Amino acid sequence: MSAADEPSASPRPVVAVVGRPNVGKSTLVNRILGRREAVVQDTPGVTRDRVSYDAEWAGREFVLVDTGGWISDATGMAAQIAEQAEAAIQLADAVLFVVDSTVGTTDEDEAVVRVLRRSRKPVVLAANKVDDQRFEADAAAMWNLGLGEPHVVSALHGRGSGDLLDALMAALPAAEQGVRDDEQGGPHRVAIVGKPNVGKSSLLNRLAGSTRSVVSDLSGTTVDPVDELVEIGGEAFRLIDTAGIRRRVKEASGSEYYAWLRTQAAIERAEICVVVLDASESVSDQDLKILSGVEEAGRGMVIAFNKWDLTDEERQRYLRREVERDLQAWTWAPSVNISALRGRNVDKLARAIDAAIEGWSTRISTGRLNAFLGRIVASNPHPVRGGKQPRILFGTQAQNCPPTFALFTSGQLDPGYVRFVERRLREEFGFAGSPVHIQIRARTKHKDR
Repeated sequence: MSAADEPSASPRPVVAVVGRPNVGKSTLVNRILGRREAVVQDTPGVTRDRVSYDAEWAGREFVLVDTGGWISDATGMAAQIAEQAEAAIQLADAVLFVVDSTVGTTDEDEAVVRVLRRSRKPVVLAANKVDDQRFEADAAAMWNLGLGEPHVVSALHGRGSGDLLDALMAALPAAEQGVRDDEQGGPHRVAIVGKPNVGKSSLLNRLAGSTRSVVSDLSGTTVDPVDELVEIGGEAFRLIDTAGIRRRVKEASGSEYYAWLRTQAAIERAEICVVVLDASESVSDQDLKILSGVEEAGRGMVIAFNKWDLTDEERQRYLRREVERDLQAWTWAPSVNISALRGRNVDKLARAIDAAIEGWSTRISTGRLNAFLGRIVASNPHPVRGGKQPRILFGTQAQNCPPTFALFTSGQLDPGYVRFVERRLREEFGFAGSPVHIQIRARTKHKDR
């Protein structure tokens, strides 16, 4: 189970590590993590696809985002830096700004500082490459950036990293300030996701009843998640329109790269994701990747087949075959055929979202669950493997949102049998629109000493 699935009192804060190429961002990330995760190379621009890491310091968990250093050309440098820096820090609760103390302050550093000031996000300044006391005077010159004390650090050797992390923890918002809207009883949070140009912004505009997002035939128009309180079928929801998801992050650059980060953040913030597919086109690998991503994040899901008005009978027949062939793994997700542009069936999304919320938040009592497990084990026992027949001894629902079950067994269960149990759980209890996670906790036999 991923970290996103684990219950917690509040979301983990996000720290974005920003700075010019080759100032040691990825090395510092590895130092903070205590392991070599981020790719480090002398060539600028290496960081692309592996960007988000789980980190912990002084008992506090947080998410560390290693952003790619940007390479500016001779023209439009300030605009390019501002665009990318604003995108990178948008998802962050605090920013770790890394500068190279051996080089000193550059025009690019100062351009980023102007963006950081406008963001009003807490900023911790790390003066990197201070390998010993001889270089501390160079770091002191970083006071002129106007971001407060430059924290001297050597990412390579670990010098000063503890003090830097203490300052970073002090800059993060208090844990209780991060409680999600739904935990406060606010409107359910729904993210609209999908590959570029499938009509996500048109759907948001239709639901909002106004031109809230820019709509264009050019793919990738939306670069920022846009939150909008809307009413669907008399019920209030908070909708998040997200930038289109590219197939591979490493193929994206600039604003697209950060758009992917923001889309991931939007999925994490959501309870339910409406995955928009283009009904007039064949189901693509990108579509399947997005569906898998939402499921892996443990979010509820509704599939909206948009542009239904552009399909004829032949296309609809082919689409049914594609659904049976390619979307078999997500038959638990409610689907609606819509036309965001013309408003067809958009009101039916409310019922589908409600069903997904109900399935996502369902909790089964331990008594009902074990009575059910007893029945299926009696009627369909696990096959004998190697002369042994593992049994389900006891089960409990570890959490909901999404429904997660822990099965205590006498031995490891075959993956096929686990899928059988999941299928029967859905038949018995529903869980429409929600992934179901099953954890197997096999009993270990203690050998006599």
